[in-house]
Amino acid sequence: MGPLDASGWMTGVTRVDSPFFDARPPGTTVDLLIIHNISLPPGVFGRGDVVRLFTGSLDAAAHPFYAGLAGARVSAHFLIERTGRAIQFVSTDERAWHAGLSQFEGRTACNDFSIGIELEGTDFAPFTDAQYRSLCDLVVALRAACPLRAIRGHSDIARDRKTDPGPYFDWARLRTGAHIEPAMLPDHSRA
Repeated sequence: MGPLDASGWMTGVTRVDSPFFDARPPGTTVDLLIIHNISLPPGVFGRGDVVRLFTGSLDAAAHPFYAGLAGARVSAHFLIERTGRAIQFVSTDERAWHAGLSQFEGRTACNDFSIGIELEGTDFAPFTDAQYRSLCDLVVALRAACPLRAIRGHSDIARDRKTDPGPYFDWARLRTGAHIEPAMLPDHSRA
């Protein structure tokens, strides 16, 4: 996988365009990577419903949980499925709608200056080896193309609202596999 092309799309990654994005504020430096987890319905993998959510085609009647997602306009730049397949929904040059109300080092609206990666998963189960391999490859490619200076979990930038990527996310495995300096990662990941 990689590198990013001139329009912010990663080569070697499946492209599925999401309508849920807009322009970043002029002059924005993209320097934060945010890691999330998602499964639809919660705890169920491999149905393709996350892709449908990010493309606006999720059938709200397909599962009782989905009624609360009717009309949701959310996306991420990337999704890594349990198989390790990476999908890109939004160019890294554009603002995906993944972080919501958020703050990092005194800056609010983290969507403005971040790239969002969703891992198909939950707070209650480990991620797969294939996901870690794909995530590490993706992080290496993104670091080569963007001036990233920090990697955080959704819980680190939306503490009162979010818990992902969750307690099963192996920060040390990401650090080692993607050759990341410990200072780029959250303090809790260094314990």
